[in-house]
Amino acid sequence: MLKRVGHERSVARQVLVLQLVAVLVLVVTALALATYDARSDIRASARDEAVSVAQAVARSPVVHQAMDTGDPSELIQPFAEAVRVDTGVDFVVVMAPDRTRFSHPNPELLGQAFIGNLGGAPEGEVYTEEYVGTLGPSIRSIVPVFAGTGVGAAAGAAAGAAAEDVVAMVSVGITLRQLDDLLVDEFWDIVVAALAVLLVGICGAWFISHRLRRQTHGLGEREITRMYEYYRAVLHAVREGLLLIDLDGRVQLVNDEARRLLRLPDDVVGRSLSELGLPPALVEAASGARGADEVYVTGDHVLVASTSTALWEGREVGAVVTLRDHTELQALTGELDVVRGLTESLRAQTHEAANRLHTVVSLIEMGRPEQAVEFVTGELQVAQMLTDQVVGAVEEPVVAALLLGKTAEASERGVQLTVTGELPAGDLAAGESEISTRDLVTVLGNLVDNALDAVAGRTDRRIVVHLEGAERHVRLVVGDSGPGLTAEEAAHALERGWTTKADTGDGSGVGLALVSQVARRLGGSVTIGRSPLGGAELTVVLGSAS
Repeated sequence: MLKRVGHERSVARQVLVLQLVAVLVLVVTALALATYDARSDIRASARDEAVSVAQAVARSPVVHQAMDTGDPSELIQPFAEAVRVDTGVDFVVVMAPDRTRFSHPNPELLGQAFIGNLGGAPEGEVYTEEYVGTLGPSIRSIVPVFAGTGVGAAAGAAAGAAAEDVVAMVSVGITLRQLDDLLVDEFWDIVVAALAVLLVGICGAWFISHRLRRQTHGLGEREITRMYEYYRAVLHAVREGLLLIDLDGRVQLVNDEARRLLRLPDDVVGRSLSELGLPPALVEAASGARGADEVYVTGDHVLVASTSTALWEGREVGAVVTLRDHTELQALTGELDVVRGLTESLRAQTHEAANRLHTVVSLIEMGRPEQAVEFVTGELQVAQMLTDQVVGAVEEPVVAALLLGKTAEASERGVQLTVTGELPAGDLAAGESEISTRDLVTVLGNLVDNALDAVAGRTDRRIVVHLEGAERHVRLVVGDSGPGLTAEEAAHALERGWTTKADTGDGSGVGLALVSQVARRLGGSVTIGRSPLGGAELTVVLGSAS
């Protein structure tokens, strides 16, 4: 685990800060836009209200009656003030076409000229504007009053009234100060909503940050980048195969050597081990029990696998499977076993020869030379017959030595081993590959060893080895008088990569898997049947018959 460097902030904290800034900017922007929209709505509503009130006043019979009197202000002033109070506007001004005021909130301004633009009102149009008058900045509307009792601006315009029909004008206004007060009241509602949104955003950002911190283990971006670069470089540089498995048995990380040894597809990451066609024992060991240096056979490789638990801060996060290729080492070990067997056989024969020599010497000392010669001649004849039998059947010296050693071992264990058939010397081609002596030693050695184990402890202990060889084809048959194999046992024995190593723990159980591996590589086959001796009979074909 890499240590924290300096005061680098974790990715989770940086994301939290960025999210808080983003939420704050969005909320402030939304608040500004909402305030601007509310201001526009308030002013548009105020403009519509001013026009509506002005049109209602212009249609009022009171205004028309007042225009027929000598002093219009006497009727219009109290009426306009009542309308102003009832509607909540800031002023209602009725004026003559020459701008003379007939009403105003300030009675002192009655009779004075109206201040502001009239727009198209003198020509019979409705006009609105924002203007600074005697009451300050305001939104005002100016509506014409047409001649005719009870006829308003709209009716006059609909009738196509001319400018000379305008007898008065009504101006209604709402000060911006009142609109700002309304905006302030609405602004606080907007602020409360914005604060609620901000609070929700902060809680969401904190939750995301907390989850991200847990998933990234509180590491900073440079630490994560450094770990990724270093771990990836180390992962692909090591000569051993590495597999990282999560708690669900899915591959999370794999290096090039593991892909080569297990022949994994490119899309292996994220897939379950059980979907990859690996040996069941290897899948079981990687997903469950933990162990070191366990032997498995997969495809063309003999692998030594070690499985250990992957921990982070005391919590199990999966398993690490280490794979080493021991194919060549296994073959060399087989040859070494042959040499060791020959050595032990020679040692035993040396001890036996010494006993026989003492017997011959004793017979001569006892004055019985004829019996000594007969004894020696008989022993030599038996040994020579055995050697002639094996050498006559097998011209390949390494294989002959293997069979001689196995014959001696069988003799010591009280087993009768018979070799029949014929195997020529020299390299034997099998398609594009050659059937080497190493392959023959692997196949024969494992078959005979299994047969010796099968007949051990039985009354009838016999083994027959039959050899057939041609230019591109070798057939090896090993039968025994043991208990044989059931159909279920035979199916498991030939299963790809099958081994009992995970159960026994002693390194055994890969013999038939190695034999099957060699046969597949050389384009051959392995068949399990019933021997005429009563036990199992294994037939191995290497190469193709031609």
